[in-house]
Amino acid sequence: MQDEQTKRILVVDDHPDNIQLLRARLEARGYIVEEAADGEAALARVYTSPPPDLILLDVMMPKIDGFEVARRIKSDESLPFIPVIMQTALDSTESMVQGFEAGADDYIAKPVNFRELDARVRSLLRIQTLQSALQQRERELSAANAQLLVLSSTDVLTGVANRRALEERLHDMWEHSQRLHEPLSLVMCDIDHFKRVNDEYGHQVGDVVLQQFAHLLVSEAREVDRVGRYGGEEFVLLLPGTVLDAAVTFAERIRECVEKREFTYGDGQTLHRTMSCGAAAWPHPLIADQEALIKAADDALYVAKETGRNRVVRFDSREFNEHVSKNGTTDRAS
Repeated sequence: MQDEQTKRILVVDDHPDNIQLLRARLEARGYIVEEAADGEAALARVYTSPPPDLILLDVMMPKIDGFEVARRIKSDESLPFIPVIMQTALDSTESMVQGFEAGADDYIAKPVNFRELDARVRSLLRIQTLQSALQQRERELSAANAQLLVLSSTDVLTGVANRRALEERLHDMWEHSQRLHEPLSLVMCDIDHFKRVNDEYGHQVGDVVLQQFAHLLVSEAREVDRVGRYGGEEFVLLLPGTVLDAAVTFAERIRECVEKREFTYGDGQTLHRTMSCGAAAWPHPLIADQEALIKAADDALYVAKETGRNRVVRFDSREFNEHVSKNGTTDRAS
């Protein structure tokens, strides 16, 4: 914490003699004293860095009076807590009430009793120190909570959204689509024969492939889309405002990118992989809720795997329906 004797005090008064008298007294107590001759100068000083730790503010000033200066300072939530002691020759209850309503933290009458001033300054600076420490702890706590929120919604390996975050975002997108009658597409994609990467090259290389694959998906997606890892080598892309034809086209473009991609690992070594995709969208008569949308894309992905991999299959397409009709079901073990 900043030591009390190094605190900055801004003295605001339109009479130079009053400023010099207060400066001499406060500097003798070890404070750093700054001055402003009117309300405009005082407000300008408050927004410089570092701001004053306390303001000794005269009420009667040209341009902007002390009441308005206090009101503006105290109403600005971007400013830290800055104690304001108002000083005035208007020794009346009405004046004191007006000062406190403007946001003043304390009041002292002119001519100033310096022993009283010393006590009031010390008291408010102690409060300011405690308040500053509290605000710092709140900022640290807020930052820690924000970091925890990111960690709780992010897949640690790839940096994209995790399954829980995907499902929450899908819920929001689904509600939005239902409310505004806008289309929503979902693409589920899977790296073909990924187990062979782990078996032949090791899990560390597999992790690198997953990271590069996720980065490719993010680089191809729009800002409004959401990319996430659904589990293992399976990823999901949420495409709001996108009809099924556009989702298939988008998935096909990514499939081609992956097919041409060299995944690098180790000392410049490379390997190739392909991907399969299943695409589904709402509105569709067979999709009544978000769970059905996920299942539709997952079923389409399964058909893509079963019919040769390295392809995009559209839910309820002729290829999809022919495969389901021939095989009877898309249910399978994970």
